[in-house]
Amino acid sequence: MDTPVQVHLDPALQFFLDRRHRPGPVRVAHDGTATAGHIVQSLGVPLTEVGSLRTGGGPVAPAHRPAPGTVLQVDAVPRPQPGTRFLLDVHLGKLARRMRLLGLDTAYRNDADDRQLVHRSRIEDRVLLSRDRGLLQRAALPAGAHVRGTAPDDQLADVLDRFRPELAPWTRCTACNGLLRPADKDEVRAELEAGTLRTHDEYARCPECGKVYWRGAHSRRIEAIIRAARE
Repeated sequence: MDTPVQVHLDPALQFFLDRRHRPGPVRVAHDGTATAGHIVQSLGVPLTEVGSLRTGGGPVAPAHRPAPGTVLQVDAVPRPQPGTRFLLDVHLGKLARRMRLLGLDTAYRNDADDRQLVHRSRIEDRVLLSRDRGLLQRAALPAGAHVRGTAPDDQLADVLDRFRPELAPWTRCTACNGLLRPADKDEVRAELEAGTLRTHDEYARCPECGKVYWRGAHSRRIEAIIRAARE
């Protein structure tokens, strides 16, 4: 009979476990052939969330094959971690907008499939943000992170806490992620309503998609997001 591996998860990772396994440790049937990484992911924990794996002999790689009966300690990824360029899956559109409001380099398409996301993450050196565990467990994914929370503001707080990126509000297009440049009032006059032209003098344009920006009635809500992010 196979002797199980005993898996001890960092408290920060416990929420990934099926409720019947909480709190750990979890005993996982093991015949000596599965890797440590496979054992962890079989419990629903993407390796993107793991900082280190340890046994009685010290740190081990995800490709390590623990002996039956081994105690495997799984530590959460330390915060903050490196990351300045991001890619969001199709379910995180509201988070993408908030991140762009803060000037973060945030790629997003609402029609990208999993294969395209993994490929883009690799070729553009972007951290893929997702709540999809299966997507984050793809072997070809170079860098990813599970976003905690279901509300966009909570998700943003989690991303900012995890990566601590430098913020540059009002510098990116919320529609396409392009870098905004100042635009003269005369340059945008033909594209705006008379009321907007009467009440605002400062404008910006996205050179990628052409969208024009000004700090209108919605700016209070945006400023509240920026203040919360900086705090």
